[in-house]
Amino acid sequence: MAGENTLNFTDSGFDQDVLNAEVPVLVDFWAEWCGPCRQLGPTVDVIANEYTGKVKVGKLNVDENGQTAMRYNVRGIPTLLLFKGGQVVDQRVGLVGKADLQKMLDSQI
Repeated sequence: MAGENTLNFTDSGFDQDVLNAEVPVLVDFWAEWCGPCRQLGPTVDVIANEYTGKVKVGKLNVDENGQTAMRYNVRGIPTLLLFKGGQVVDQRVGLVGKADLQKMLDSQI
């Protein structure tokens, strides 16, 4: 369910892959059973392709990686968190459009 440039984040690798990244990282918290999450997936994949080399983009399945979701108080999905320098610098909850994601990312690169 991910595009070729869309990463798959896990509880075990989250600190290394996201918090210690050299570039901003957009994390899509999602689940297989979530309709809006499945609708958002292709948009996240397009963003991952367009921002290759500038931003890391990936998904974290909350059913398989509950520790990270709890750590960041993810209560509703889809939730998008943008990390920079190991900190959350922006977030969106719910289904958002490509233009909103671009604006979110452009402000941090």
